[in-house]
Amino acid sequence: MVEPLIYDLSSPGRVGVTLPGVDVPRSDLPDGLVREELPLPELSEMEVVRHFVRLSQLNHGVDIGFYPLGSCTMKYNPKVNEDTARLPGFALTHPMQDPDTAQGNLALMYALQEWLKEIGGFAGVSLQPAAGAHGELTGILIIRAYHHDRGDEKRTKILIPDSAHGTNPATTSMSGMQVIEIPSDDRGNVDLDELKKHCGDDVAGLMLTNPNTLGLFEEHVEEVVDLIHGCGGLIYGDGANMNALLGIVRPGDLGIDVLHYNLHKTFSTPHGGGGPGSGPVGVSEALVDFLPAPIVDILDEGDEEEPPLYGLVKPEKTIGRVKAFHGHFGVHVRAYTYMRMLGKEGLRAVSDHAVLNANYLRVKLNDIYNVPFDRINMHEFVIQGEFKDAPGVHALDISKRLMDFGFHPPTNYFPLIVPEALMIEPTETEARETLDAFIEAMKTIAKEARENPDVLHEAPHETPFGRLDEVQAARQLILCCMPADFQEKVES
Repeated sequence: MVEPLIYDLSSPGRVGVTLPGVDVPRSDLPDGLVREELPLPELSEMEVVRHFVRLSQLNHGVDIGFYPLGSCTMKYNPKVNEDTARLPGFALTHPMQDPDTAQGNLALMYALQEWLKEIGGFAGVSLQPAAGAHGELTGILIIRAYHHDRGDEKRTKILIPDSAHGTNPATTSMSGMQVIEIPSDDRGNVDLDELKKHCGDDVAGLMLTNPNTLGLFEEHVEEVVDLIHGCGGLIYGDGANMNALLGIVRPGDLGIDVLHYNLHKTFSTPHGGGGPGSGPVGVSEALVDFLPAPIVDILDEGDEEEPPLYGLVKPEKTIGRVKAFHGHFGVHVRAYTYMRMLGKEGLRAVSDHAVLNANYLRVKLNDIYNVPFDRINMHEFVIQGEFKDAPGVHALDISKRLMDFGFHPPTNYFPLIVPEALMIEPTETEARETLDAFIEAMKTIAKEARENPDVLHEAPHETPFGRLDEVQAARQLILCCMPADFQEKVES
């Protein structure tokens, strides 16, 4: 059954909302505020609700089923986080209020900064960046400011391993720096010999994802750090994969100078489709003065009768503001709640179980799919979605067929250094029964690839829509539905 578009449901005279009578003097709206030619549909409230609920049911989400999207950490998000974020004292405050009237908000932000400092082993944290890539940009701008402050402006190169996140080179280019790619060795680590060739007095730093996008912990991380520090550069840590490290290793203790956290991934806020996110940045002692402004600090310690007084301060050599106001406060509340609920032992258990689940899947699938770097992995791992005896089957076919089993596909074709890559991240929140069901589905698909590959080529079969032309969809976006005559008016 093809559901009618919302414009097809429109009927003149139907009313969705009845507004209360006006109890203040009427005034005309400014010219141009309401477009007369905009043919808004006329619908009842019930029709609108049914339309959007129906659309929501067409989507897959972590609350519906397994979502092993590698590098994205699509874990279950506890609903208590949503309850706290919606408390009036948090949800209804405004960032332009006098700080004296928002002490609870500032106290929460200060505590979150302190906890992130402890978890990462850093001297300072800013909560301002809006997401992971934004945190990356902030970190590289801090590194650039550090070198410029020392009069060392010839350092314009950022070294980036080929196993890094794809946003790393984009961040470097946006900051006005030059990208130098460093290959991986046969163990999935940064190739030390290649790294040594590029270490010079023009290197501003290295962007290191650890664990990397292969799901592997850098076996020579201390040597990598020593090489970069030895030539005067700094280490930027991509903290997108902190879900594997909580309570196990602190990046700052390894010599990482600046790192961003993905609060929405590691510390559990529903995300995807562009938001919401939060990418706080932690820095070493040498970089504290360069953090974005403002940050939260204690202005007065208080005493037995008076609580501490919190306020906003500006670091001495700050790179400036990188986000309106103070970042995504609602995500801060959710992350704070998540940490308070779990505590020290609980956060360690998160990573223990994330690593256990990922290794369980890797070992169970190792005899069926090729694992290019078959060693103990962290929170995720990469397999190849291809078979020598089924040459017409590709990673995309496997992913599309998985949808028929009720699973969201893994990350496809990334990292780029693995042909037909499928990056799988089960997270810590999945039970063994779910993992076993996923394993059986992958086994079935591997068998179908050899015996009946067309089943894969034509998949998915059980979803509301079949396989779409993704190239055409990307080039010819249809972002909303509208009457044909209105489209003609727009084009004219």
